[in-house]
Amino acid sequence: MISRACLCLSIIASGLALRRYGPGLGLPSSIVKYGGSTLWGTMVFFLVEMAASHLSRRSIVLIALIAASIAVCVELFRLAHTPWLDAFRLTMAGALLLGRVFSPWDMLAYGVGIGLAMLLDRFGALFTRATLSARSAP
Repeated sequence: MISRACLCLSIIASGLALRRYGPGLGLPSSIVKYGGSTLWGTMVFFLVEMAASHLSRRSIVLIALIAASIAVCVELFRLAHTPWLDAFRLTMAGALLLGRVFSPWDMLAYGVGIGLAMLLDRFGALFTRATLSARSAP
């Protein structure tokens, strides 16, 4: 659980760094924008996985579907406009949590991020098993 929380914090830091320093490093704006969205989707997957820690590791598809549902709902929520919600979206927290403008391309980036998270999760599980096997070998 702690390793997942650290992973989420690393993903958040990477996303913030990408948004802050990406343009200055000469990265194309599409990489900065959709890279951040990809990282956001990855983070949502791991947050759902932490919240649903009672599910077995075999439930990775269910976790991915829940994460994708959350990501799509957040994106569709961008279509809702009220004065207080638009004012919140103009803040840094509002922009990072809810975003400002609806984009179907963001949903694709979230899907890529969730797929990446699934691969990272599988790789982490394999690495953990290999490490435990190596430690228990005589």
